[in-house]
Amino acid sequence: MASPPVKPTTVFGQIILGQSPAKVLHDDDMCMAIDSNNPLAPVHFLVIPKKNIDNLSFVDEGDQALMGHMMLVASQVAKQKGVDGFYRVVINNDDTTIQHLHIHVLGGRRMGWPPG
Repeated sequence: MASPPVKPTTVFGQIILGQSPAKVLHDDDMCMAIDSNNPLAPVHFLVIPKKNIDNLSFVDEGDQALMGHMMLVASQVAKQKGVDGFYRVVINNDDTTIQHLHIHVLGGRRMGWPPG
């Protein structure tokens, strides 16, 4: 079954469709990695699926390969950015952010614990 079309009403949908600019760090048939427009750390990039998924609550068993691939891309891009081994991966799951699943990867500074 084909995934639903990407929503052009979200900023990530517009980036995936080439309608909005972004500094693309990785691009393949499953996902993209882009630098954050609002960095919260010296290194802050996002991994976004090309499949239309509103948030983590909508991931199902058929998305296992996609989610694993996105984590692999996060690791590979972190290495390219020089923060391999010392970064944080965050997935927000709420209705107040962009309605398109995405992974934040933050590094280049010490991260506090607990987060939040």
